[in-house]
Amino acid sequence: MNPEVRSSWDTDVLIIGSGAAGLRAALAASEHTDVTLITKTTLTESNTHYAQGGIAVAMNLDDTIALHIKDTCLAGAGLCDVEAVEMMVSEGIPRVAELLDWGANFDWEGTLPRFTQEAAHSRRRIVHKGDATGRETTDVLIQRVRNTERIHVLQNAFAIDLLTDADAQKNGEGSGTCYGVSAIVEEQVVRIHAKATILATGGLGRVYPCTSNPQIATGDGFAAAWRAGCEMIDMEFVQFHPTTLFLDGAPNFLISEAVRGEGGTLLNIRGERFMGKYHEKGELAPRDVVSRAIQNEMHLTQFPCVYLDITDKTSDFIHERFPTISATTKRYGLDISIDLIPVRPGAHFMMGGIRTNTDTQTSIQGLYACGEVACTGVHGANRLASNSLLECLVYGARAGRNAATFASTQPAHPPKLPILDNGQTSATLSTDTAEMEIEEIKSAIRETLWENVGIERNGAGLQSTLTVLQDITESLGDVVTRSDTKDVSTIETVNMLNVALMITQSALARTESRGAHYRADFPTPDDATWQHRILITQDNPPETVPL
Repeated sequence: MNPEVRSSWDTDVLIIGSGAAGLRAALAASEHTDVTLITKTTLTESNTHYAQGGIAVAMNLDDTIALHIKDTCLAGAGLCDVEAVEMMVSEGIPRVAELLDWGANFDWEGTLPRFTQEAAHSRRRIVHKGDATGRETTDVLIQRVRNTERIHVLQNAFAIDLLTDADAQKNGEGSGTCYGVSAIVEEQVVRIHAKATILATGGLGRVYPCTSNPQIATGDGFAAAWRAGCEMIDMEFVQFHPTTLFLDGAPNFLISEAVRGEGGTLLNIRGERFMGKYHEKGELAPRDVVSRAIQNEMHLTQFPCVYLDITDKTSDFIHERFPTISATTKRYGLDISIDLIPVRPGAHFMMGGIRTNTDTQTSIQGLYACGEVACTGVHGANRLASNSLLECLVYGARAGRNAATFASTQPAHPPKLPILDNGQTSATLSTDTAEMEIEEIKSAIRETLWENVGIERNGAGLQSTLTVLQDITESLGDVVTRSDTKDVSTIETVNMLNVALMITQSALARTESRGAHYRADFPTPDDATWQHRILITQDNPPETVPL
């Protein structure tokens, strides 16, 4: 139950988001101080909850930390921060071990977890619970959070804007300091003051019409950080999962990478297996390669999907290994032990985000970030399958510890925050904006991104999208100043618009193809010019920075 709603309250460490990163951060911070964790809807609703494949970890007998690092960096196409990758892979082993100690009921084979294979991994290193690893992970973490007295959970609390010392930014004194967040709680706009704040808000897949992400993933944390003046990086790198369910009446349900890892093959409408002509690893090629291959086959055959075939496995194996996929598809008339699965790519994961160091610090003092909303550089230009949950556990724990340490040095009460005196925030639309107009704007953002800033891009399409987004921004200019609206959908619209602009501007700046970013007009990588990262802020256009 939420505590009694009041106009403001204080906490030591504030965590925004209840996926694996936010939950693990809360547990780490609570070892040292009091924690408030807020979540957009319920504690159980997050991107992590829907993660199917598993957690990549170098714990198998024939595996090594060095091999996992090598695979991660190869997938990242030359843009990984090697130090951050080494930290994730090495610290990931004790993080997964403690998850098992806490009761995670992953699949076992003898005395070891049952490791499975996924694309671009050189070893079987994915620990899993059937095809519901994310749910098992969050269930374990949520139980520990609920049993931890120093963690206070506030559900159905929608974060609007970060509370910052804006005057420090205006006076050229860096990016200022974060003192918490404004949020909508039970239809009231409230302020939650914190000595340290952690953003763990997850992804942004809902800015595209076809995505594996849940409804909540509208990029809220990315947008709030950007408006607060945070440095954002690698925003051009949106990963598209090759296989989401394409079936009339069914949602864009994720069909796990592990289906192909267990031998599933891809067929076009003609019944032809096609991946061999695109990559030597076939169905186990990196996700960007498989996604582009599927899109090309759809274009060549003039058919809106391809098919995934796992029917050579026994029915018992399929239903035991993929119970969630099997049960979901059966509700829509498919038995995947005998039927082909119609699939197409969908937006899945953002490699870029809020720029952090390996201590999860952002460019704003007192603000930390972890999980998908953050960018430590571990994924480079393309995330290796099942590294996301590993990143959440490792950098969530680091964020919690570091935020708690910072909080211990801060005064009991925040300074006067002039930006709050008139109650204004830059994130909201006026209450007289029609609901239909809001939905039309969301649809326009999604459609232009899918058409021009999706799996394949080119300069003309990117420039066209930028014009569309700027026109939408200008048309909303006279209504984006009021903060008395308590309608989450209107705030989500501005967040989606902010995120769409960052992605498009960064994609237009990178005139090469690398990892998940493919430019048809610049189809090859250009290491001489572009083995750099792209940094963007609200007040400055994209600029290149070294690795």
